[in-house]
Amino acid sequence: MATGGNTVESKLPAELPLDFLKKITNDFSDERLLGTGAFGSVYKGILEDGGVIAVKRLGENSPVPSEKIFANEVQNMMVLKNENIVKMVGFCRETHKKLVTIGNRHINANITETVLCYEYFQKGSLDKHIFDESTTVDWEVRFKIIKGISKGLQFLHNLPRPLRHLGLKPQNILLDDNMAPKIADFGFSRIFDQGQTRMKTGSVVGTVGYMAPEYMYHGEISNRSDIYSLGLIILEITTREKNSSSTDQKHAREYIQGVTENWNLEQIMVKYPELDADGISQVENCIRIGLQCVDIDQESRPTINEIVNMLNS
Repeated sequence: MATGGNTVESKLPAELPLDFLKKITNDFSDERLLGTGAFGSVYKGILEDGGVIAVKRLGENSPVPSEKIFANEVQNMMVLKNENIVKMVGFCRETHKKLVTIGNRHINANITETVLCYEYFQKGSLDKHIFDESTTVDWEVRFKIIKGISKGLQFLHNLPRPLRHLGLKPQNILLDDNMAPKIADFGFSRIFDQGQTRMKTGSVVGTVGYMAPEYMYHGEISNRSDIYSLGLIILEITTREKNSSSTDQKHAREYIQGVTENWNLEQIMVKYPELDADGISQVENCIRIGLQCVDIDQESRPTINEIVNMLNS
């Protein structure tokens, strides 16, 4: 559960003034900085009653215009209520005058600040826990995380107007105090009309190592785009080995090939000596599901409903 989550939800209005957000983040100070990504920086916001929220200040140079991110995240996320989806608790979009220099001229320009506020999770993102050998995340917890992410994606894909996330990766999955996963960062997301199965885009953005090939090379978006990313995450959680490529699709395929060749029954028993037959079977199942999800042929990838059923079987 997020620190101060109930307090935040009950006391913060949906639309927040910029001055208030500056106050709770100490004017977006470096001491409150939680992390920086493609869209901007995230700060720890401390409320007067001790509650905490995550405050994402969108950067001017993000790969997607701030107004598009704002529309995606606010309009899409305010209505998303699911135990495996991060909850948005507030937002701000204010325009103010700022003195800027263009050539030799100084002019007052209109600058729009866009800030999005979410539940805060002290444990941070998934990538901080599944690869570090110094942390002990046992198989039972790993399996629970895989099932939770899959259920969150199932919720998104089965909405009346389905949502494709397009940014799934361990850095965009947060963990609560009980290690339950929460899908976050919807800046790249796309909403489909009911019955729509595909769309094309000329603007391909995201982390290359987790992108489905048909999306990266042809701009084709479908529910199978998210399935590919989910498959890589399942493999990373299960093998504890990182898909080290964020910039090269070729290296991502090499990672997948390595899992295919090396993670047989013998390898599983060596890496998970503490597991009984049921546990070994779960690991085998997750490897098999993950590899199906990252099939080059998108039509060969399972649907999210099939994945959840396989994980529960």
